[in-house]
Amino acid sequence: MLRKRIVVCLDVDGGRVVKGVRFRDLREVGEPVESAARYERDGADEIVFLDISASTEGRRTLLDLVRATAERLFIPLTVGGGIGSVRDVDAALRAGADKVAVNTAAVRTPALIGDAARRFGSQCVVVSIDAAARDAPDFPSGYEVVIHGGRTATGIDALAWGRHCAALGAGEILLTAVDRDGRRDGYDVVLTRILAAAVAVPVVASGGAGCVRHFTDVLTDGGADAALAAGIFHDGTTTVAAIKRGLARAGILVRRTETEAA
Repeated sequence: MLRKRIVVCLDVDGGRVVKGVRFRDLREVGEPVESAARYERDGADEIVFLDISASTEGRRTLLDLVRATAERLFIPLTVGGGIGSVRDVDAALRAGADKVAVNTAAVRTPALIGDAARRFGSQCVVVSIDAAARDAPDFPSGYEVVIHGGRTATGIDALAWGRHCAALGAGEILLTAVDRDGRRDGYDVVLTRILAAAVAVPVVASGGAGCVRHFTDVLTDGGADAALAAGIFHDGTTTVAAIKRGLARAGILVRRTETEAA
């Protein structure tokens, strides 16, 4: 059985790590390079670096910062934000990213997913899906894909989009429940479960982590392969090592931290 992964997200704006609620009311919480290295030491299995203002500002990802972060890490680094073409994917990988996440550009130009997968391999291509709950017949799954930090509706059903992304060649889906983001009242287990059951690629759950039980729920009942969190680690509410100890006590296989392995 594969081990479940704990992923730490660094939302970067203006070269600093920030955090908010539902992508709003952002506050500065640290420096990306040092933060990434600290989380690796604490047992994070992967780091996700999201340049959250790149797409809305119409610019490319901060590659110098990506390069500096990658040079400090021995765990996988996923980079997203401002990725709008195969050329951008290539640049991020050359800067040291192991995987590249596409969101807005994938919605606008779905062919980007397949083009990137064919050139670099599906294992490098992550489709980031931001989903908002909708009670409307246009959305059979009950969720709509939104972009631009949840500010722009697309009219696309989240489950149908997830299936399409996997069929096009995405190697992983980063699924964020925007209604839960920053609230710390638990992941959207229902959303995660229906997508994880519908695709044959790993699903990383995001949005709502507040305690170890939330991780346990989404990794078991939700069927997620990995769980991503940010705020609870940034402000010291808990640590990656503490979450992993809790998961291990619950019988969930996780990679041991460096401290435990010593």
